[in-house]
Amino acid sequence: MTITSPLDTTPSVHRPSRWRRLLWQLGGLALLLALWWLVTDVLRLYPPYVFPSPKAVWTEISYGLWGSGPQDGKLLTAIGNSLRRVLIGYASAVLLGGVVGLLMGVWRPLRDTVGAYLTGIQSVPSIAFVPFAILFFGLNERAVLFVVILEGFIPVALAVSGALMNVSPALRIAGRTLGARGLDLTTKVLLPASVPNILTGLRTAWSFAWRALVGGELLVSGSASLGAQLEVGRNTANMALVIATILIIGIIGGLFDALLRAVEGRVRRDYGLEVQQ
Repeated sequence: MTITSPLDTTPSVHRPSRWRRLLWQLGGLALLLALWWLVTDVLRLYPPYVFPSPKAVWTEISYGLWGSGPQDGKLLTAIGNSLRRVLIGYASAVLLGGVVGLLMGVWRPLRDTVGAYLTGIQSVPSIAFVPFAILFFGLNERAVLFVVILEGFIPVALAVSGALMNVSPALRIAGRTLGARGLDLTTKVLLPASVPNILTGLRTAWSFAWRALVGGELLVSGSASLGAQLEVGRNTANMALVIATILIIGIIGGLFDALLRAVEGRVRRDYGLEVQQ
């Protein structure tokens, strides 16, 4: 029997278990595949070159990853190149954005100027920076990395700055009461208290960086990459390859987001911001 304290005012929240959520997700996926198969293989509402069947898309994926065929392992090479680019760009964005965000969080003039500029730039789609990157760096990998770093840097900088500004005043007062001033207050009180919100910003930055990478590769397709595979599919009217590449992009992006979400959830539970499910 569960005994509830009369002083406990925390609302009761009934959340589905992880396994139940997984079953719902798998059931939804099975339903989507069934509808896809029904439209393409049974009803044949569209020609195969417009809307290919699940089997045709799976053939492109299997040949592109580990088999021999039209793509002959090119998708696997494309995934490796794209992951290398996005990890380099994302790591650079986190480092640069963390430093700038920290400076904005502790120095108001910088926050009122650079912070306002970054907020405005964040509203510009990443694809708009690709022509600038091409003209400045040329049709090469540096142009793609520039767009990835820029799109990842802004959310990190704003997240770090905002997290530092939103630390509870009680913690600031407690830190000063215990003798923390200046750098000690920032590194020993403000930053540790900001970690959960900063992790949320890192997850947002990953989404921005991943989308920017694919957009940049789509236009700067000088070597094997996921963006280049989309361009190959368009040029050859191979809709199965296009859909296969889109699925791979979504799966990779979702897996990394799930990993960052798991880390964020663990930290939030350790901070007492979420209950253990």
